[in-house]
Amino acid sequence: MSEIYISTDVESDGPIPGPNSMLSFGSAAYTADKQLVSTFSANLHTLPGAEADPKTAAWWKTQPEAWAACRTDLQEPAHAMKNYVSWLKGLNARPVFVAYPAGFDFLFVYWYLMRFAGESPFSHSALDVKSFAMAMLRLDYRDSTKRAMPRRWFDAGLPHTHVALDDAIEQGALFCNMLAENRAASAGGKPA
Repeated sequence: MSEIYISTDVESDGPIPGPNSMLSFGSAAYTADKQLVSTFSANLHTLPGAEADPKTAAWWKTQPEAWAACRTDLQEPAHAMKNYVSWLKGLNARPVFVAYPAGFDFLFVYWYLMRFAGESPFSHSALDVKSFAMAMLRLDYRDSTKRAMPRRWFDAGLPHTHVALDDAIEQGALFCNMLAENRAASAGGKPA
């Protein structure tokens, strides 16, 4: 069974799940050759007893369109996460969680999967785009920011809007461009 790359972005009201809530998440399923196979997104009700982090709440006030987008058509987390597991399994490939930064997005998705669906089709691992960039650029980790990445890795017209699915699609295309270049270099060729 082949791998499929599940580029995922999370929007939350704070830094950690439990005390804070995942407000929205979006996933874009890409093949290694950059075919966008399917997408999944959900806006979630906040967790009972959780509270928004004051710094995060202040940031959200600067993003009114993204805030409005993640607070419409709310679903219960249990319903959304069970549907997400079904979606992942329906892709008929081994899902690889991909994010930028994976340490944040995977923390929320894994916690919600285990809490509300009782399983993680990703097991307990994630691929971090920034770490991949560090290896490709041969830079220190903290210097491996999007500003340091070559423009050819970015697809024009894919916005970073802080709407989870938009950002998952954008970051998935970035990852696939990096993957193609890395594999071409490993094979002694040039990127397409």
